[in-house]
Amino acid sequence: MVSRAASLALAPDDTPDARKARGAFFTPDEITAFIAEWAITSADDRVLEPSAGDAAFLTAAVEKLRKLSPDPDVVPEVHGVEIHDYSAQVGRQRVRDVGGRAHVTVKDFFEVDPTPTYAAVIGNPPYVRYQGWTGEARTKSRAAALRAGVTLTGLASSWAAFTIHSAQFLQDGGRLGLVLPAELLSVNYAAPVRRFLFDRFASVELVLFDSQVFPEAEADVVLLLANGYRHGPTDHAVIRQAGNASDLATLADGQPWAPLDPAGKWTGSLVPPAAIAPLRALMDDGSFTSLQTWGETTLGMVTGANHFFTLSPAKVDELGLSRGELLRLSPPGSSHLRGLTLSAGMLGRLGAKGKATYLFYPGEDPSPRAQAYIDAGHKTGVDNAYKCRVRKPWYRVPLVPPADLLLTCMNADTPRLTTNEARARHLNSVHGVYLAEQHRELGRELLPLASLNSLTLLNAEMVGRAYGGGILKIEPREADGWAMPSPKLVAARAKALRAIRMTVTHKLRAGKLLEAVAIVDKALLVNPRKVRGAQLEQVRQARAELARRRTVRSQSVR
Repeated sequence: MVSRAASLALAPDDTPDARKARGAFFTPDEITAFIAEWAITSADDRVLEPSAGDAAFLTAAVEKLRKLSPDPDVVPEVHGVEIHDYSAQVGRQRVRDVGGRAHVTVKDFFEVDPTPTYAAVIGNPPYVRYQGWTGEARTKSRAAALRAGVTLTGLASSWAAFTIHSAQFLQDGGRLGLVLPAELLSVNYAAPVRRFLFDRFASVELVLFDSQVFPEAEADVVLLLANGYRHGPTDHAVIRQAGNASDLATLADGQPWAPLDPAGKWTGSLVPPAAIAPLRALMDDGSFTSLQTWGETTLGMVTGANHFFTLSPAKVDELGLSRGELLRLSPPGSSHLRGLTLSAGMLGRLGAKGKATYLFYPGEDPSPRAQAYIDAGHKTGVDNAYKCRVRKPWYRVPLVPPADLLLTCMNADTPRLTTNEARARHLNSVHGVYLAEQHRELGRELLPLASLNSLTLLNAEMVGRAYGGGILKIEPREADGWAMPSPKLVAARAKALRAIRMTVTHKLRAGKLLEAVAIVDKALLVNPRKVRGAQLEQVRQARAELARRRTVRSQSVR
């Protein structure tokens, strides 16, 4: 057998960077064997590996077909498509080495017309993010998905269309076994793919991993096992959990999970039904609602050059700028937004520590000092920064109004809401929440406090997405659907919430988030008997497990 290391040595031009550019990552043998074992059920099965690479899945398929055949001398024939000629050559040789024959077409998979004749389509689609999936490649992929009745947005990465196109090669009742980015579960652009899988297949299984299987790809993966093509729809998926690829040999039975909407995010699949039941019940009776009920969440300002436009009080004095040419600013970042309020006094203390609490915003006729600073920026090329050079004049940042609440969007623990008492402007390192008029007074006073409950923390893990380093990121569109206590519940519990405000503030200052949350739970949910203590414990455990998964996966990369 030709080893992968030896095969690469024969093609020095096929570098790791070149493979990454076309989305090619080698799949661990444990995964190829597991998917082939699941997908191939008869010695007569026709098997296709799209984007075959060096035929890792086809070699596993040949081994499974030989095991199923009563003839020990059988030479199974398998099929593949591969855009890279050298990889196709290596793949054919690898299949021969295990006793099979590979028919590998060297072509762009999206240029291959689907023939629905395969019992199993298995593989690891190329993973190229939308920024690199451009031009003709993107056009062909979206057209292929559209022929299957699925419309993908321009933000879709390569794997999304690849999944749809792969299914078109299945015969009636066929099986689709793919290694996909965990984006399948959470990103908005994957919504049509999620609906397609539930609509077209009789059953869907997902295998999730604690550790990253492809650290070099900088992406988590799931295994998709979809059975019974054209025999759908199904109303649930089966979720199975593995620590890493080596655990697949002893994988336990999964747990059924039914989404409210197949197109919606599937991150709820990671949450035990008993943990999500209290939130669903409170949403149904109006005690909880989405953040969008309270108001609109928007992005912050983009300066194009924070080092120039954001200034500390000391820098302002050094430059001799007048306060009339400055706007009050929540400093870049969000570490200062871990309490319940951002006050004018707090901004003053941050400024005294050297934080940038002012935005440079001169008038139409800049003062001599302001003009001198503008000229200095021009000399150092600030005006050529992308966001600067596309606006006129380049030195006036497009403003957004001061928000009622500030929402942290990159979080090691959980997103936080903070009342913007200082009426400071905010940059795009945080989001702004503009409360509806009828909820403004109540929301500014109590929503940041009421949001620190176990149900909202759990739902943040479900609507947000994990980023590098275990960070939980939440975008405005995702925040719109984030579960919050409703105005009705907050108004009903206002007295109890006011009574705990100082205690919770002290806990937050001490970095004791979960102790603060337990206090809010008691005032908001337990004493009014909205949720039983035993139920809350299940919610807390589920949230802790999702946070643990974020941390474990980030550590597995290092």
